[in-house]
Amino acid sequence: MTLPANTGVKSNGASRSAPARESFYVRVGKRWLDATVSLAGLILLSPVILVVAVAVKLTSSGPAFFRQLRVGQFGRSFRIVKFRSMVENADRAGPSLTTYGDSRITGFGRWMRKTKIDEIPQFFNVFVGDMSLVGPRPEVPVYTATYTESQRRVFRQKPGITGPAASAYLCEEEILAGQKEAGRFYAEEIVPKKLELDLLYCEDIRFASDIKMIFETLAKVIERSVKPQISLQHKPSSPQSS
Repeated sequence: MTLPANTGVKSNGASRSAPARESFYVRVGKRWLDATVSLAGLILLSPVILVVAVAVKLTSSGPAFFRQLRVGQFGRSFRIVKFRSMVENADRAGPSLTTYGDSRITGFGRWMRKTKIDEIPQFFNVFVGDMSLVGPRPEVPVYTATYTESQRRVFRQKPGITGPAASAYLCEEEILAGQKEAGRFYAEEIVPKKLELDLLYCEDIRFASDIKMIFETLAKVIERSVKPQISLQHKPSSPQSS
């Protein structure tokens, strides 16, 4: 099975070293965009957040929100927030990885994960400064502990709700469902490829690229939401180049 390897993130001759001076967008503008969009999102989507939170509570026992330790900028830990899509204490009843068809996923949670509605609460993480709208996808400590010195350069930027790796592996659960040893496959095959994509992004962050990534991700989520969800035991479709 061939994994996604190209999301349109382009490298250049100087991509292997950090830029001498970050752009105004990276230093200031990106945070302004994050704060403005995340606040607007929390306000405009507050009715949706309320309805979904109530639905989570009514359809399964446990809290409406799920918080998990992730590693962010400069290697600092933070709690990522999502709508709870699995049974209560699911992390104690099975592996940290979730694959398509996992019995721990609730009925309502399955729909939320397919439409990515469970990710909406991460606007809060963006607003308080733990995350960005676009950036490397944050991992749990068990995987970041294995990063090489070169791979740890990904911690120079804030993790994002979306990004090149997150977009390329939007169907990650389906890919993992076709593996006998999902945990090992994820650590040895998927994580290095995701880091490669995210590191390229970190070396060339631009306003136009971030806006394009946001809209491309929205388009992919909408397409995913209206298509039947199946286990990708065959070759997954390659993401479109940007």
